[in-house]
Amino acid sequence: MTTAQRPGPRSPQPGPVGAPGEDELRAGRVAPRLENPDGTAVQRPHVAARLEDRFDSALAHVLRRRGWTVRVVGYAGYGSGGKVRVLARTLLASPAVRQQDLPDSGADAQTGERPADAVRGWRSFFTAPVAGAPVEVTIGGTSHRLTTDRGGYVAARVAAARAPGGHAQTRTARDRARPTPRVVVVGPEPTVGIVSDIDDTVMVTRLPRPFVAAWNVFVRHENAREAVPGMSRLYRELRSARPDSPVVYLSTGAWNAAPAIGRFLRRHDYPAGPMLLTDWGPTNTGLFRSGQRHKVAQLRRLFVELPQVRWILVGDDGQHDPQIYAGAVARHPERVEAVLIRQLTAGEHVLSRGLPTAAPEQEEAEDDADDAPGIPVVLGADGEELLERVREAGLAG
Repeated sequence: MTTAQRPGPRSPQPGPVGAPGEDELRAGRVAPRLENPDGTAVQRPHVAARLEDRFDSALAHVLRRRGWTVRVVGYAGYGSGGKVRVLARTLLASPAVRQQDLPDSGADAQTGERPADAVRGWRSFFTAPVAGAPVEVTIGGTSHRLTTDRGGYVAARVAAARAPGGHAQTRTARDRARPTPRVVVVGPEPTVGIVSDIDDTVMVTRLPRPFVAAWNVFVRHENAREAVPGMSRLYRELRSARPDSPVVYLSTGAWNAAPAIGRFLRRHDYPAGPMLLTDWGPTNTGLFRSGQRHKVAQLRRLFVELPQVRWILVGDDGQHDPQIYAGAVARHPERVEAVLIRQLTAGEHVLSRGLPTAAPEQEEAEDDADDAPGIPVVLGADGEELLERVREAGLAG
C-alpha cells in the first residue's frame, strides 16, 4: 500500500485518550493524530482533506449549538488469537433521534438479532462525522479507549480473549450512546472461509457508471435491489461442512452504505459476516482513494490476522477482482483455497466499463490464477452455475 491513499478507516492505537473539552468538541476543533497507511505521521493533509475538515468543523459547530449529540455507530468485527478488530464511526444526531433511528443504524442488522427497516440509500450519506472523539469499546468485561480519525472512524485491533463464536461489543461515545454490534471470533483450528465482493457479485449494482451508481445508491429503494441468482445458496453449501467458518464481505463501497448492504444480505439469506468497506472522502494525501489498494490491503490484513484460515475468494469480472485475486494466489498460495469468478453478462459489462466483454487483463489474470497448482479457478454466470462447477471441483459439502 502506498502512502498516497487512504483506503478506509485507519487503525489508531488503543490506549489512554485525552478528554477534549466540551467547547472544543462542540466546535469540531478536536484534531486527531493523522497517519499514513504505513503508520508515519502526516505533516500536512491534502488540500481537499483540509477543505473537507473545515466544512465538517463548521457543520459540527452549528449542530452542537442546536443540541445535537455525539453518537457512535458500531460495525461487526472479527478476531482470533486473543485479539479482535473493532470498527465504528462517530457522528452527530439530534437528541430527538433514537439510536435505532440513526441514518447509519442497522449496519449490524445482518449479524444482529433484530432486522432494520429498509430505507432509501441517500439517508445514510447525510451525516456529520466527529473527528477526534473518544470511544470506549468493551468486550467481555475488558475496555479499551480509542480515538476516531479525521473521518470519524475507528478501526483498531485490541486484546480480547474470547472463545470462538459471536460476541457482543459495547461502544460508548461521549454522549453515552451504547450500540452493541457483534464480533466474530475464529477458533485456532485450520478452516476454510469465504471472502466475497459485493457489487455485481452478490448484489446487482451495475457499478461504476456514475449515473446508474448514483441512482442505485441515492434513489432506489433497498427492497428493489436485485440479488445475483443462486449466490446465497452457493455460500451456504460451501459452508455446509464448516458452519462456523468465517465469511467476510470486502468491497470498495462506502461505509455509509453498510446499513443497506447489511439489510440486503440478511433479507436474501446470505451467511452473516463482517463487512470491510472504505471511506469515499478525500484522503490525507490525495483527492481520491484507490479501490484496488483497499482490497489488496484488507486481504493482506486477513491473511495476517487469521493465519489458520484458507480463503475461497469470490468476485466478478466487471472490474479488478480477477487481477487482485491472481495477485493473492501468486504471493500467498498457501492462504487461498479457490477462486470463484462470476462472469457478467454483455449488458452488465457495458454498464460497468462501456464494452460488452471483460477486459483482456482480467482474462489473463484468471488464467494466471488457474495456473497455480492445487488452487481451482471456477467461472460461472451466476451462483447456480458456479455451484454446479464447485460441486464438480469437490469444493462443496
